Amino acid sequence: MTDVEQVRSGWRPSLLLRGYAGLLVLLRWPIVLGWLAAAAASVVYLPAVGQGGSDLEQLVSANNPAVANEVRSLQRFGFPLLSRVAVVQRKADGLPDAVQRKAVERAKAVSDGTITDAGPIRAAVPVMNTLGLFPGSAEDGTTIVTLLFTDPDVTFADQAAAAQQFVAAHYDAGDAVVGVTGSVPARVEQTRLVQHSVPTLELITIAAVFLIVAFAFRSPVAPLLALGVAAVATLLTLHVGGALAQRLGVPVPQETQPLLVALLLGVVTDYVVFYLSAARRRLAEGDTRLAAARLATARFTPIIATAGATAAAGTGALIVAGAPTFRAFGPGMALAILIGMLVAVTLVPAALAILGRAAFWSPLRPRAADPVPAPTGGRWWARLLTRRWFALPVLLACLAALVVAALPIGHMRLGVSFVEALPAGNETRVAARAAETGFAHGILSPTEVLVEGDGVAGRAAELARLQQALSHEPGVAAVIGPGTQGLPEGFSVFQARDGGAARFLLILADEPLGARAVGTVQRLDRDLPGLLHAAGLDGAHAGLGGDTAVARVIVDQTVHDLGRIALAALLANLLFLVLFLRALIAPLGLLACSVLAIGATLGLTTWLFQDRLGGDGLTFYVPFAAAVLLVALGSDYNIFGIGPAWREARARPLREALALTLPHSARAIRTAAFTLAVSFGLLLIVPLRPFRELAFALSVGVLIDAFVVRSLLAPALLSVLGSAVAPAVEEPPVAEPEPVTADA
Repeated sequence: MTDVEQVRSGWRPSLLLRGYAGLLVLLRWPIVLGWLAAAAASVVYLPAVGQGGSDLEQLVSANNPAVANEVRSLQRFGFPLLSRVAVVQRKADGLPDAVQRKAVERAKAVSDGTITDAGPIRAAVPVMNTLGLFPGSAEDGTTIVTLLFTDPDVTFADQAAAAQQFVAAHYDAGDAVVGVTGSVPARVEQTRLVQHSVPTLELITIAAVFLIVAFAFRSPVAPLLALGVAAVATLLTLHVGGALAQRLGVPVPQETQPLLVALLLGVVTDYVVFYLSAARRRLAEGDTRLAAARLATARFTPIIATAGATAAAGTGALIVAGAPTFRAFGPGMALAILIGMLVAVTLVPAALAILGRAAFWSPLRPRAADPVPAPTGGRWWARLLTRRWFALPVLLACLAALVVAALPIGHMRLGVSFVEALPAGNETRVAARAAETGFAHGILSPTEVLVEGDGVAGRAAELARLQQALSHEPGVAAVIGPGTQGLPEGFSVFQARDGGAARFLLILADEPLGARAVGTVQRLDRDLPGLLHAAGLDGAHAGLGGDTAVARVIVDQTVHDLGRIALAALLANLLFLVLFLRALIAPLGLLACSVLAIGATLGLTTWLFQDRLGGDGLTFYVPFAAAVLLVALGSDYNIFGIGPAWREARARPLREALALTLPHSARAIRTAAFTLAVSFGLLLIVPLRPFRELAFALSVGVLIDAFVVRSLLAPALLSVLGSAVAPAVEEPPVAEPEPVTADA
């Protein structure tokens, strides 16, 4: 890099940066070809994320107390009480007696082994709402739910496939089959819908990124460069991540792929936009192709590298979580950001050195020698925002708006929905609705109460009192247990043969994996010791099993992890900000701004999905995954927005530095943030409720961060604090101008 380039730029990079920029420009062709070869090799030789088996059930910890209770129940009774796959038959004006008899005979034949083509299905139990024999049923004789039982080691996909094959082989049109449903088929359907949506999501996101970047730079070449770099990073992430998952035995669920794609396209485009903005500015001021590439590389590589490392550290902080769900999400997100950053800081400068002004070519502006300079508007606003008398009211107004938006967090609830997350017309959800109409909401995912103690199975009076008490608990629609009369034969296994255990089946009144049902199970778990004592079962102890009990443990663990995740993510981001800015007060203030933005985002998400749309709580992982990503991406924008000003502030007062750099950095941040928000917003294409919640939270959060926090709140805060947080002013080195020489 020549002294003339430094004088033109108004900034002198370090010797290390000059050497790095010069080396990238010199090796531009080998770098481009090398990354393309690496991406191709990863596709050919490495597995993709999700291959090799990573069903979502692997994300439920094996030591989950609810799972342990189910295992103990199976060991004591030799027969499971809970099934997560069911065949639903329903006819609103009543099922014929012949259909009901046939259902009982069919189930008995499966359980006896007479039906030999049922595959992994070992038993079947028909549950009918005939004559009110089933407590809590809303109708009479309209619905049959046949519960199917398989061996514990059968995968979710195989369980769902076996149920579908069983229906096709042993039911006919007169049986009024609505469909196969349950939490297992619902989870299989979620995976199928995600995989089906990924190609459409990728195509629409690519088109959106192309249009946004093309409009921002008035060129069709600039977005092609951004998408090419993002494609290389995406291929490497999906295949390197898949290889690491197999080697390390860490499950990377296929459900994360849409989020990985959106994150990579958005983040990599962010990095490319900053390089493009710097190169366009240098070319418009007369620098040659290689000089512009060197200056853009030297100026933005430290910022992008720090931003990428900060974002990766923030998302990687999920590894400290106790919940396996977060431990699986965190490393994948961190790896995606790191690979995207490494590709961007090498491939983009090399490509710019090759393309030069051609990167900004447009058919409407055919002369590649005349790139359109970056707009200069907004300088008056930046100067006004750096005046303390104006900055203080802006600061207070932004703070008030963010605090008000964050208020709904106070009543945010969490749930773990599978069936309810599916589209309304999905067969699995339609069948679930039919079962719930004929019985109660919790019919497909009942909760098991396992009572253990010496001789407890023979204490009929005490067990009857406990069953009666359980039936009066708020949120419980029905209880089936040892004292229930007239139920099908399959429901007679409530007392262990050794006399040491008894069990009850609770049908909840609410959607069994929603926030209200989770709250019911939390209260039941807390109340069980008192209920046992009141029933006269002193010395016995009880535990809960079933989907809702598993969900309750997951939600509790998620909330418990919140402190560790938040502390790790904030400390990681604070550390990088402190090292980059070489200050403490300013990073603390900037991080506080990010936290406020995240609070406002989660408050708005709660208000929309829980308060306005009437959802039974947010999906348990959405608030925390969104918060960690937004903390990381907010630090990106902290560094992009404040980094140039901080560098200028070593040669001039901080307010002047902000006024000088804010128009350019804020414009680039808004372009990058809008692209990222669109990428996240397009997660709406995946027709599942958690993705709708994530799409809203992430896109709104990014826009709040860019258009409110980085454009208004952070500059106003630094302007108000002024010299109290400004870096020490250094005397800038003066370089003697030399004649401009042509690039080799």
